[in-house]
Amino acid sequence: METTPVDVVRLTAQEAAQTRRLVHRTREARMAGDRMPAAPRAEIGASWDRVLRSGIDPEQTTQSRLLEADEIEHRRRSSALGEVMPLLSDGLASIADASQQIMVVTDVDGRVLWRQGNTGVLRRADGICLAEGAAWSEESTGTNAIGTALASRAPVRVHSAEHFVRSLHGWTCAAAPVRDPRDGRLMGIVDISGPASTFHPTTLALVGSVARLAESEIRVRHLEAIDRLRSVAAPILCRAGGRALAVDGHGWTAAVTGMPPVDRLPLPKSLEPGRVWLPSMGMCRVESLPGGWLVQVADGAMDSPPRRVVLDLSRPRTLAVNVVSPVGTWTQRLSPRHAELLYALAVRREGSTASELAQDLFGDATRTVTVRAEISRLRRHLAEVLAHRPYRFGEGVEVEVIHPEDPADLLPRSKAPVVVAARGAC
Repeated sequence: METTPVDVVRLTAQEAAQTRRLVHRTREARMAGDRMPAAPRAEIGASWDRVLRSGIDPEQTTQSRLLEADEIEHRRRSSALGEVMPLLSDGLASIADASQQIMVVTDVDGRVLWRQGNTGVLRRADGICLAEGAAWSEESTGTNAIGTALASRAPVRVHSAEHFVRSLHGWTCAAAPVRDPRDGRLMGIVDISGPASTFHPTTLALVGSVARLAESEIRVRHLEAIDRLRSVAAPILCRAGGRALAVDGHGWTAAVTGMPPVDRLPLPKSLEPGRVWLPSMGMCRVESLPGGWLVQVADGAMDSPPRRVVLDLSRPRTLAVNVVSPVGTWTQRLSPRHAELLYALAVRREGSTASELAQDLFGDATRTVTVRAEISRLRRHLAEVLAHRPYRFGEGVEVEVIHPEDPADLLPRSKAPVVVAARGAC
């Protein structure tokens, strides 16, 4: 019997209580180093081994230090999973609600970013710290569907006493990884969890199917983004001359001139505007574009950075920043928050600390995490014209702000102190 894995799906469908007892005895024997009445499933046994080596206490609680709200929001906005949350909600959350379960979505660290589903089960989940910002990697919480799917990079079901930590034995969960089709990297985990009595043999297949749908949706959005980048890059490439191409942040080519096209250009993990050596092209000049990069094989004429920035706040519904560089001009649409931030930098050209920007934007100098997150997002598009320590527009960059005709229309919905003061001063 030691060599026969417990068939959780088949046995639970036939006799749930008997299966829980068998899995419980198997786990207890494994913890004690005794002869097991049955073998755990391969993925569960491998997880137990990893967790035992890591020193997790099977009697510990599942409580963990929750991330701060600002950090959760930063991780949400930095994850492509946020773009497909409506799809995940439609595919899983409503089903989870009806079946007395909840849907949980984590990032690649196993931190819970979103959860939805049955209200009563959400309250029960709070009791085991299955809450937004909580850590559910194997290193934090032992064998569980989220953490074990992260460790194995494969869909997994964990039922009742298959959980390493005893306080989770009243739960069943199924999880699947979601990979970024643009580069193959793991983005996070989608999970369905609920009381052990809600176990259903098809849950794992459902979760896996919805995870694949999410990947397909991201792929479609990527192709649409490539098309948008192509429309921006085409006129710039026409004027650039020489060998040049426009690529997105993952290196996928949108447009090319003066050289044979390539599907994808390998990019360094941390790419900044300026001169950079690319193995496949040699020394290049890299500039930011909305949604990607302009890459030119370097020569002496390509060393001039962007010279001018025009922050256009004249129409509240179409906030934008225009960047003028030696090879052309491009425009980046702005969210109201990013318009506020750039306006604050334009007002204080000498530069601002994170605390000063937090005061200018929120009237609260302690909200530095949010400020740094927003600056990081802005630098994806405007790295060549933004400097840091302190945060400011770069040296030699001419900055112009186009105000609305009526001063009262300057970012009219903004409550940022720096904007409110400007409206009141006019």
